[in-house]
Amino acid sequence: MFKNYLFDLYGTLIDINTDEWKKELWEKLSILYNYKGADYSADEIAKDYGKFVAEEKASVRKSHPEYKNIDIKIEKVFRKLFKQKDVKVTKRDIAEICTAFRCYSTVYIKLYDGVLDLLDTLKAKGKKIYLLSNAQRGFTENELNMFGLTKYFDGIVISSDEECSKPDTRYYDVLIDRYNLNRSETIMIGNDYISDIKGAKEAGLKALYIHQSISPAIKGRLLADYKVMDGDVYKIKELIVR
Repeated sequence: MFKNYLFDLYGTLIDINTDEWKKELWEKLSILYNYKGADYSADEIAKDYGKFVAEEKASVRKSHPEYKNIDIKIEKVFRKLFKQKDVKVTKRDIAEICTAFRCYSTVYIKLYDGVLDLLDTLKAKGKKIYLLSNAQRGFTENELNMFGLTKYFDGIVISSDEECSKPDTRYYDVLIDRYNLNRSETIMIGNDYISDIKGAKEAGLKALYIHQSISPAIKGRLLADYKVMDGDVYKIKELIVR
């Protein structure tokens, strides 16, 4: 039916809830920065984090005016927070900050039922599986490994690496071109009716929409070729795997 299966990650394969603005997160992060010699209060680090995120977004927009949807490398923000306090850090230090930040901000994280069954079935049938995620590599790599998902993918494209994100067709083109995929043989599976579905259709791909509790409310036309409206991942196999 299809040779190539492109998956969104969060809300499609992984069910996750995060809260990046809870006070507890910034209290813990300020302690971690203080451990490494950067003197921050919780309020100060939260404020400066927001400032540096805005600066990075402006920088990417200036560098890539052709992108409709941009992303940043969050590692640059964490490094700027150290630089502001004249503290030198290594890549390993920044990786530790990424891991801690994600842990502190995560309320819950789990695989949806049926995900491994679906991926195992695709692999058994010789299909190619790719990940196209709006995400931060510093967060996502750990979570892919935690759930044993990395081994399933023939290619992984993460928006922070490309500084471009869904639904921008240029982001879809990155994956299509990098892995030399035939668009007519490729389908996108995701839970966001704009980023995953409208973006895929504009990029010339077929698309399957799966509605989950964390999916954005559908306020316009749903352009999906296939639909699973009750969040049942097992139904994906029934619809698009031959």
